[in-house]
Amino acid sequence: MTGATGHVGGELIAQLAAAHQPVRAMTRRPKELAAPSGVDVVFGDSDDPASLDRAFDGAERAFLMSAQAVGSAAQPTHDLRLVRAARRAGVRHIVKLSVYGVRGADVLDIWHREAEAAVMDSGLDWTLLRPGRFMSNALYWAPMIRRGGTVHIPFADRPAAPIDPADIAAIAAAALTTDDHRNVAYQLSGPEVLTPADELRILATTLGRPLRLVEPTIDEAKARLLRSGMSEPVVEAVVARVLTGGEGAEVLPTVEQVLGRSPVTFDAWAREHAAAFLGAD
Repeated sequence: MTGATGHVGGELIAQLAAAHQPVRAMTRRPKELAAPSGVDVVFGDSDDPASLDRAFDGAERAFLMSAQAVGSAAQPTHDLRLVRAARRAGVRHIVKLSVYGVRGADVLDIWHREAEAAVMDSGLDWTLLRPGRFMSNALYWAPMIRRGGTVHIPFADRPAAPIDPADIAAIAAAALTTDDHRNVAYQLSGPEVLTPADELRILATTLGRPLRLVEPTIDEAKARLLRSGMSEPVVEAVVARVLTGGEGAEVLPTVEQVLGRSPVTFDAWAREHAAAFLGAD
């Protein structure tokens, strides 16, 4: 599996290992990955095709997640290389972590549609996972909370139905270990519609301390995204989506249908991860 150090990938490794499933985790920094006992950690870099061949060798099913920044190249080259490596290795089923939506015509949709098409047109069985906002996005606020409790959150009133990465991982695990989820795309959400401001209030209650929200202006938010390395077309697409609103702000039944249980609430996620927001930097 790829994306071993990501929020979903880390959860997926842990769940598969706990179920005593054989797991090979690919990462560019094998020595830094604290994987559960029994997990085979190997080097792999999407900019090094030979390393991908070694990493995929002998695998029957693969979880694909690319950290390549949208717009960093003319195509989602990492996804394309990962799919080609999977085919060369004889992988039978790909589970691809994608994004919510991919129906529009902006640079984000075009990029992710091409990545999905590479999987669906590969000749292999596939499962697409299309989650909305991750609950774990709140972890980006942890340093600000630890430093004093003033939290700068752009677009703090944008609603979404955030999902726990562990729920995404559980669906990925089901797709990787059974034949029940072949050639289907799952649009995924959490159990309730919340804004980032709502999430911060829940965190304040969980931590038992006041937290102060400061919302940057749109121009400030754009400048911050540009400083993070996003290209200007990507930043404009992100902001346009936020200002338009609506996408991802719908509670879907998919998690419960696939897993036979309700998805995790943000309150439960916050209590599970409270330690990340405690202490001082």
